[in-house]
Amino acid sequence: MIETIRNHLEPLRNAEKAVAMRAYMRNQFPFLGVPSPTRVKAVKAALLELGLLKTPLETELVRQLWALPEREYQYAACDYILWRSKTLDVSHLDLLEACVLQKSWWDTIDSLDGAAGSIALRDPTAEARLELWSVHPNFWLRRMAIQHQLAYKEKTNQPRLFRFILANALEPEFFIRKSIGWALREYAYTNAEAVKQFILEHPELSALTKREALKHA
Repeated sequence: MIETIRNHLEPLRNAEKAVAMRAYMRNQFPFLGVPSPTRVKAVKAALLELGLLKTPLETELVRQLWALPEREYQYAACDYILWRSKTLDVSHLDLLEACVLQKSWWDTIDSLDGAAGSIALRDPTAEARLELWSVHPNFWLRRMAIQHQLAYKEKTNQPRLFRFILANALEPEFFIRKSIGWALREYAYTNAEAVKQFILEHPELSALTKREALKHA
């Protein structure tokens, strides 16, 4: 399976684009230099060839992709997880956590939070694990917990959202403050008054958070 995906991506290497992509990600990871639309098309073709878009998630494939050095392989794993998100259950939270704890940056986190949200929306027992993530020493896991309801709209569990935010309200990390603002801004599309009241009641929230949260409220 891994070789099939590599065979679709390796011929697309572009050294010049790889340098620019690596620089954009603050030189955190090496890249093949494959633009997102091209990568998505190639990964989908590989998974179709393997017959993996109509079957439950192959967790070992995700782990193997995550272990490869170039960032496009982690993106391929994220693509695969999201395309099979409806087949995921609470047991897959272990896999998501393992991915978050390795090679994390905003790019993979902001892809995987939707998978965590998909699981939690279908299975309320996932909330216990998300509670642990919301106070985890690893701030990327906390970002996942804060953002997992981004697409919920009217299905948002408001008490959970506000609880996770308050657990991180004093966090100085930029990516957490930005995440809180983003989560509140998305919820404001559904319930602007609740977001405004929440911000009014919690002056300890950072200026960045408030600015992001109230952009469209």
